[in-house]
Amino acid sequence: MATDSASINLTHHFLIAMPGMDDEAFAKSVVYMCEHSDRGALGLIINKPSDINLKNLFDKVELPLRRDDLSQALVFQGGPVQTERGFVLHESMMPGNESVYASTMTIPGGLEMTTSKDVLEALSTGAGPRKVFVSLGYSAWGEGQLESEISDNSWLTVAADVDVIFDTPVEQRYDKALMLLGLQSWMLSPEAGHA
Repeated sequence: MATDSASINLTHHFLIAMPGMDDEAFAKSVVYMCEHSDRGALGLIINKPSDINLKNLFDKVELPLRRDDLSQALVFQGGPVQTERGFVLHESMMPGNESVYASTMTIPGGLEMTTSKDVLEALSTGAGPRKVFVSLGYSAWGEGQLESEISDNSWLTVAADVDVIFDTPVEQRYDKALMLLGLQSWMLSPEAGHA
């Protein structure tokens, strides 16, 4: 099978919404790409918090949360798909090996995304991954859809920096992601076109 020289793999990259993005779910968003292939793409918006924190979420699933460091951590709106389902992005527990959790996608770059309750159960005992990002819902693109949006200048792309996900205050994540490209938000025009 011939490969398209223009094909790109944005797994473990950030998508940064251009100022002209008029889709409310994605306006001024930064999306961490968990998977990208010729079949489509899946990611989590990392800078749109919901109105609940992890303590509230654990109460809803009837688990204690024995991690004081996480009780006030925000739960995010990961995207418009399956907004009732939880997604946990976390550091790999066993670098280079199989995940210790069921229903886990291993992402190049040392991260995993888990959708099974066992990661929450581990956190409820005081164990589990040291750094976690929890979202309700995810973002998805069908075959060729993301590539089309990028060519229409809806998104900027840059290799992901996990510090932006886990160690940067929410309100600074968009600007920090832009800084990875050497840009600041005032440099971007809301008009479609090429920089």
